[in-house]
Amino acid sequence: MKALELLQRVSAHPDSRCWHVSWNPAGTLLASCGGDRAIRVWGKEGDSWVCKCVLADGHQRTVRKVAWSPCGKYLASASFDATTCIWKKTNDDFESLTVLEGHENEVKCVAWAPSGSLLATCSRDKSVWIWEVDEEDEYECVSVVNSHTQDVKHVVWHPTQEILASASYDDKVCIYKEEDDDWECRATLEGHASTVWSLTFDPEGHRLASCSDDRTVKIWKESTPGDGSSDESWKCVCTLSGFHGRTVYDVAWCRLTRALATACGDDGVRVFEEDVTADPEQPIFLLSAQMPKAHSQDVNCVAWNPKEPGLLATCSDNGELAIWKYSADT
Repeated sequence: MKALELLQRVSAHPDSRCWHVSWNPAGTLLASCGGDRAIRVWGKEGDSWVCKCVLADGHQRTVRKVAWSPCGKYLASASFDATTCIWKKTNDDFESLTVLEGHENEVKCVAWAPSGSLLATCSRDKSVWIWEVDEEDEYECVSVVNSHTQDVKHVVWHPTQEILASASYDDKVCIYKEEDDDWECRATLEGHASTVWSLTFDPEGHRLASCSDDRTVKIWKESTPGDGSSDESWKCVCTLSGFHGRTVYDVAWCRLTRALATACGDDGVRVFEEDVTADPEQPIFLLSAQMPKAHSQDVNCVAWNPKEPGLLATCSDNGELAIWKYSADT
């Protein structure tokens, strides 16, 4: 077994839940958000991560997700007040650039496309919205897709292509592509027995990991349909079961080390590594490290630093965020 070493634990959102943490593309800043309606941006001073600024006036209710743009100059925040705020970073300050409105209920997630010119949001109103950004920082909704029958929990973009995936309370995962200037669902992934909470693509985008209330993580692999159909085809090639005691709330695939981390309602953080000797069509993922009581309450998010291998951030219902080092030492 490898080790997860705690480097720092911070009370990030006191007296409320810390819902999500997100690294900027350079790996130098970490944004957190929570039930206190605030966003905090953390930077490193010496060996410690300290709060650099607090964005407190953007939302009226819980901030559920934060996401950095690929260029690192913008931060998007999704809130239960049914809005998404876009913040622009200027030196060490952030200004509210615009507020995206239109969803009927809580916005559960926001994600940037790799080009930085598209943004996706999803909501309890069962819809996924695609927004286009122009050079003047103007945002326009170009498509609303209603492929789910329940609350949409998460959206994530393919790492290199304009392909979007969403996860829902309806136990399904949807894959979207643009077709004739409109976005449409090209594949529906079924196999989970309960709510799908989060998704993550592997570094190449050939596989997608999903985590669920059914306590499993599933690995889906893109396959080419043989019937000449234009629809995407994804098949489940691996299910990680028996490792988690409660709902798996988040899953993150490290682009540097290829390790797969999970955040769980049993308060634990786990890291899995793929058995490189196994058949790629039937991959095997082995538990390589675990921290059973990483937090005193549910772990909501796991996020790998994009530049420093093995550096992992987590956050919890107890308002804390923690920084861990995943060690390659056996």
